[in-house]
Amino acid sequence: MMLLCAITYANHFQNGFHFDDSHTIQNNAYIRNIHNIPLFFKNGSTSSTLPQNQSYRPVTTTSLAFDYWLGGDYYLFFFHLSTFILFLLQGWLMVKFMHRIFDITIVNNQRNAAVALIAATFYLLHPAIAETVNYVIARADIQSTFGVVLAFVLYQYSGRCRKYYLYLLPVIIGALAKPPSVMFAPMFFVYLLFFEQGLGLVDIFKPRKFRQVFGAIKTAIPAFICCAVTYWFLDKMTPKTWEPGGASPMQYLITQPIVIAHYFQMFFVPTQLSADSDWTLLPGISDWRFFAGMAFVVLMIAIAFITSQKKQLRPISFGIVWFFLALLPTSSIIPLAEVLNDHRMYFPFVGLLISVSWNIALLIKKWMPWITRHLPRYKILFATLLTLLLVTYAYGTWRRNEVWYDEDSLWYDVTIKSPNNGRGLMNYGLSKMAQGDYLTAEIYYERALKLLPNYFSIYINLGILKSAAGHDEEARGYFEKGLAYGSNYPDAYSYYARFLNSRGLYKEAIPKLQYALKLSPANTFARMQLMEGYQNTENWGELKKLAESTLQLEPNNAEARNYLQAAIARKSKADLEADEIRKSPTADKYLGLSLSYYVAGRFQDCIDACNQALALEPNYVQAYNNICAAYNKLQQWDKAIAAGKKALSIDPNNQLLKNNLQEAYRHKAENNNH
Repeated sequence: MMLLCAITYANHFQNGFHFDDSHTIQNNAYIRNIHNIPLFFKNGSTSSTLPQNQSYRPVTTTSLAFDYWLGGDYYLFFFHLSTFILFLLQGWLMVKFMHRIFDITIVNNQRNAAVALIAATFYLLHPAIAETVNYVIARADIQSTFGVVLAFVLYQYSGRCRKYYLYLLPVIIGALAKPPSVMFAPMFFVYLLFFEQGLGLVDIFKPRKFRQVFGAIKTAIPAFICCAVTYWFLDKMTPKTWEPGGASPMQYLITQPIVIAHYFQMFFVPTQLSADSDWTLLPGISDWRFFAGMAFVVLMIAIAFITSQKKQLRPISFGIVWFFLALLPTSSIIPLAEVLNDHRMYFPFVGLLISVSWNIALLIKKWMPWITRHLPRYKILFATLLTLLLVTYAYGTWRRNEVWYDEDSLWYDVTIKSPNNGRGLMNYGLSKMAQGDYLTAEIYYERALKLLPNYFSIYINLGILKSAAGHDEEARGYFEKGLAYGSNYPDAYSYYARFLNSRGLYKEAIPKLQYALKLSPANTFARMQLMEGYQNTENWGELKKLAESTLQLEPNNAEARNYLQAAIARKSKADLEADEIRKSPTADKYLGLSLSYYVAGRFQDCIDACNQALALEPNYVQAYNNICAAYNKLQQWDKAIAAGKKALSIDPNNQLLKNNLQEAYRHKAENNNH
């Protein structure tokens, strides 16, 4: 089982970070220092750099810090390896868990172990489960589910754990990864009712069964108290900035029945998996999808009640109850940002697996006499069909692993599966912009903007696109709109500030970056941009403080160390660069230095660096071009023209040079006219 799973997932260990990984891992300074672990348990804001996404998940954040400690910056293998090991262990626990349930239901049945093993293998190879395994931050679902399954196994197999309630410890730890673990309490009560008291769901309402029902309640009370207190603690520790993301609790609630039906269908035919769906809220209960969803929910509940009344069918009922209880936190009145999400199937599918696998086992048992009479080679047939099923699902998982490889492959898949998802279109555009394909990126940004006209991130990305194309005024306009729509998001400030930094407008950028850090103190990106601003405005005191605080968060940050050294030496980035160049001078290095001086607004230093480059390479066109541009900034038009004409004699077709020279001529003519 585990070997087959390892082979199936062999192509996923270098898959990239995606989506919420950016603010929980890539840009989160807290996870870069393993000594911050105690802080994770004290402060939920350490979980993310986005205030709206900060929740109390110290176990998950701790695991990320360990992975970073093992692998360093973006060494993806360790992030995937730790998740995958836990995933495999959960598969083994599921075999133990289901085997005991099946043995209680039909005693001494030699096939029970085989049914449990096959069912767990099916789960491990299921393509829908790959949506969780590939998504690094979604390890919280795995940790949470692992805690619940381990709690059941400890209760089933260890008298000591039952006596001292040690089986509740994994539930608490799982809830510290993600709150749905607290659903263990009602699941545990149903387990006790079915498999220890021998009652069905209908028996709860029968007075003559009260003593047995009370027996289940009495045993389950510690679990309910534990889960209630744990949930209260989680709620208390969750930062007030956290937002579920949705708008209408009632609309969300009436949409969930059809979503639950969709999840059920995906268990059998997982062909429409999408990392970010384009499902929307139902407009009202008059929508046919509400009635279809409610019909499914009612039918499933009815099946759960009916099958719970017979001992032999109770695993079917238990699995259905598990399925609904596991979905309750995400498919009820709390309006989450996404109507549905594929990684939400991870926990519920454990129950659905128990129900479906036992149902199939009973059907095979019932038809076995007919099968043995008419299909003498039924064992070969069963083995062939089972192998074909598992291979098909394993292949589907392998392909989903390929989809999750990088941002380009993931978001392209989203644009195909969820074409009306504005965020998906924007993220695919972002991946194309990273490749330098600005034309395609702009097309997808514009498509996204039509669907989400108030989404600040689209405007920010359009600003980045326009600035990369050299259209600064348009870029400013988009950045300003992004800031207006995303005034509570640090990225709206920090990316606008990066644009300003790149244009040498440090004094305008610094207040925006300071506010970004006020919203998100551990935002590594904003910290780096602000240190650049402090250095280039020679604010050595603030630079020193910020560099030191950054190194407290992440001691191995080489860039922060360089900024600290610059603050102590009171030297700008360009000056430090100049010191290094003098040790091993080349024309290219001096040209790069001239650009640093130009961006910093030190135009005479830019000219001096270009002259150093020309001393090493007399016909260096780019150096003459930079001299021309710098003299333009100094408004010394004759000197700009002289440098431009010299360069043009070397390279008559250089368009950038022609533009700078034309600017010098134009300004000189304007001055002469005045």
